[in-house]
Amino acid sequence: MANSWRRERWDSLRLLTPNWQSRLPGQDYTGPDPDGYMTMGEVVEFIERFALATRAPVRTRTTVTSVRPDGDGYHVSTDQGELRCRSVVLASGACNLATVPDLSAGVPSAVTQVTPLDYRGPDGLPDGGVLVVGASATGVQLAAELQRSGRAVTLAVGEHVRLPRLYRKRDVLWWMDASGVWDQRYDEVDDLSRARKLPSPQLVGTPERSTLDLNALTGLGVELVGRFAMVRDGVALFSGGLRNVCSLADLKMKRLLATFDEWARTSGREAEVGPPEEFPPTDVPASSRLKLDLRTGEIGSIVWATGYRPDYSWLDVPVLDGKGRLRHEGGVVDAPGLFALGLPMLRRRRSTFINGIEDDARDVIGRLVS
Repeated sequence: MANSWRRERWDSLRLLTPNWQSRLPGQDYTGPDPDGYMTMGEVVEFIERFALATRAPVRTRTTVTSVRPDGDGYHVSTDQGELRCRSVVLASGACNLATVPDLSAGVPSAVTQVTPLDYRGPDGLPDGGVLVVGASATGVQLAAELQRSGRAVTLAVGEHVRLPRLYRKRDVLWWMDASGVWDQRYDEVDDLSRARKLPSPQLVGTPERSTLDLNALTGLGVELVGRFAMVRDGVALFSGGLRNVCSLADLKMKRLLATFDEWARTSGREAEVGPPEEFPPTDVPASSRLKLDLRTGEIGSIVWATGYRPDYSWLDVPVLDGKGRLRHEGGVVDAPGLFALGLPMLRRRRSTFINGIEDDARDVIGRLVS
């Protein structure tokens, strides 16, 4: 159980959500630190306890190699035998494969390239500086860890979501939960495609409950550059739009915090949560470098923290769009008897969180038994 947490996560990773938000049907967090954040091992243990309690007939160590139409149902091939069923729920997740841009092909061979699925810790990288590409949750966490280990880190920053860890004395994800932001449905969003592609927020789960935004990274000594645009003759070229990207992230953060303030006022919770807070804008360098020669040895490795994508190589049903994304409407896939769970904003903004899948699952179950 919890295979991806066992084998595809770096050693220091913790959940972004506070422990009290880790809920599964019939199982809540009962440990001594409800406001803390589970470690990788604790997540595995939490899921194992749930598996033992439910005694669901899960076939472990079984790899699905094909799902294909078969009459009025589906034929499922695995490395442990064949199955025949009328309906299939695709719950393989959205983070099976690391997304690496095509420009990586131009990186000199002397530079080691890894993804977060390969990375375990700083000691696993060769000597030299590190270029981390991507400034969402994964990128900022790995940049901070590498910088603290003594590496010289350059972070290539594209579109990102800036959030404080705490706002008005409460975890920012408490605000998302209490104010109802996480309950927003897929059919209530103006631009659903964009909402489903939204980068993960710049958050980290630490005992100190600290904020890890770009200001925190520059305070550690991380060098910020713009979006990694191309490689030309072994030289990395970065966009000159760093300031604009950061200003947009600052603006969106302010708007979200303002909705929290409004909710606190209208719900009568202001006295409970303390006064509103303001955060300084992102401190963008006056002139960030636009080029980095990857042939000089200054950079020994690149970490591509540029997102993930599902792996549907085993799905032999014509339900993918031109970009390889599953065609579905709130988890109802564009094929009879085929459903999905665990994808970004499947039915609600909380869909990909541990405490968010229960409502989605109940909706799917309702369709299965109807």
